[in-house]
Amino acid sequence: MKTKIFLNLAVKDLKRAISFFNELGFSTNPKFTNDKGACIVISEDINVMILVKDFYQTFTKKQICDSATTSEVLISLSMESREQVDLMIEKAIKAGGTDYMQSQDYGWMYQRTFLDVDGHHWEVFFMDESQIPENM
Repeated sequence: MKTKIFLNLAVKDLKRAISFFNELGFSTNPKFTNDKGACIVISEDINVMILVKDFYQTFTKKQICDSATTSEVLISLSMESREQVDLMIEKAIKAGGTDYMQSQDYGWMYQRTFLDVDGHHWEVFFMDESQIPENM
């Protein structure tokens, strides 16, 4: 089996979180979905396990942060174009997310940010690697 990423996030309302990610165009893997959590398929190798807080807590002795007020992680997804970045932000807002920060345009990279319905921080970007300045 090749390496895959399974990012785990605590959520307040599982059905609402599933609906949010489905509205962004991501599917749900029924093999890893029940009333305690769901597997959201971002790509062939990237999955997000959204777990109700009580179930998430069984995997850690640490306190679960309040993602509405505390940053736990910055999740970044690359897109194939600037237009896809903007479309993803539009979908996120329509699904109940928040357009969180002003867009950033570095010439070689374009980035926008949204918060999902549980306050997790998602950065969506397009990068033209052929245009990256040599003196980064």
